[in-house]
Amino acid sequence: MDLNIFDRMESEVRGYVRSFPVIFNQARGSILIDEDGKEYIDFFSGAGTLNYGHNNPVLKEKIIEYIQSDGVVHGLDMATSAKKYFLETVDRVLLKPRGWEYTLQFTGPTGTNAVEAALKLARQVKGRQNVISFTHGFHGVSGGSLAVTANAKFRDAAGVALANTTFMPYDGYFGADVNTMSYLERMLEDPSSGMDRPAAVIVETIQGEGGVNVATVRWLKELERLCRQHDMLLIVDDIQVGCGRTGTFFSFEAAGISPDIITLSKSLSGFGLPMSLVLLKPELDVWKPGAHSGTFRGNNLAFVTAAQALDSYWADDAFTAEIRRKEGMVRDWLENLVQSYPMAEMSVRGRGLIQGLVTPAGDDTANRIARAAFEEGVVIETSGAQDEVLKVLPALTIPVEQLKQGLEVIERSVAKVLAEKGVSAHVLKFGGNRR
Repeated sequence: MDLNIFDRMESEVRGYVRSFPVIFNQARGSILIDEDGKEYIDFFSGAGTLNYGHNNPVLKEKIIEYIQSDGVVHGLDMATSAKKYFLETVDRVLLKPRGWEYTLQFTGPTGTNAVEAALKLARQVKGRQNVISFTHGFHGVSGGSLAVTANAKFRDAAGVALANTTFMPYDGYFGADVNTMSYLERMLEDPSSGMDRPAAVIVETIQGEGGVNVATVRWLKELERLCRQHDMLLIVDDIQVGCGRTGTFFSFEAAGISPDIITLSKSLSGFGLPMSLVLLKPELDVWKPGAHSGTFRGNNLAFVTAAQALDSYWADDAFTAEIRRKEGMVRDWLENLVQSYPMAEMSVRGRGLIQGLVTPAGDDTANRIARAAFEEGVVIETSGAQDEVLKVLPALTIPVEQLKQGLEVIERSVAKVLAEKGVSAHVLKFGGNRR
């Protein structure tokens, strides 16, 4: 397959094409097809932008219908029929059933735009500059969002000093026996800790890029308590693990917390169309008209598919139940792999349909498994500070049979890579729980 044009004309900054060196030509559901006609099961989902699969037929029908009616495609932040229906749908499907009140700010087109707006707003509201973020957190690569991103490879590329952020240890950073929230509490209470008083805390309930690190309900509740006690806004970055990835539409619902600001993007449009959104409590809406702008805040095609995704998948609890069943299948399969190779020192962590097979840090096991899986027709990526986590991120709508086929490929890939490293199975239980 000829990739010369990409090598010759595209910047060295390109990343994913290096992991998946083929030219993709078509995509349907959870299947990607390259120019040679080879099919791949997608366990990557566009880094979480395709929770409902590629070219979801229900959403595609709405786009075609809208385009054929000469609906407004680009609308800045003007009022359009598509935007009106999206707002009504958010209110009807997401807010009113939960008894929530949030104002919506369209920041488009990507997640980092939403984070930038959230941080600017928090600093305006509180009149303070410092923001607390967490180890291994990822929030974007533009100036403000990069400052609250912990990943060294992104920070090193900034070219300028990244300030006004204090990093604290995430849940489990020092192991299961250390309560990192006690450390944060002490830093906040001690006037000589050296921490400038924060305007806000920004947190992912599950750190996707950071290695599928999962915050416990208790830790999140404690974080919210400290925010209220110390007059800090709580910003939940739900860009990767929101929109149903954990089973509920918002990832923090199980914790019963009430964020002041929520950022959404990735699968918000439902169709892979650029769209981001900030939900903020109404009393925080101190913006002056036009104070935070941007040309691509009015992607009306995204409004059309986003509204339809809410109507089709989140009007009742049936979809949540479906995600839970698939979560159990993936989790059982991965846990079975771990038990089959005790000498490999692997583990599993995750929630919903973001699950990580954790390999020892400092070697290349996860990357080798991902490469072997790709050769067998599964697109999957790694994450974590040292790419030590194989991240299973299929579409929420993936048919069970395709999910099983993908897991079988991962199983064979793990066996192949570990055999090459001289690690044999203890009692290999092929197939895990084949529900």
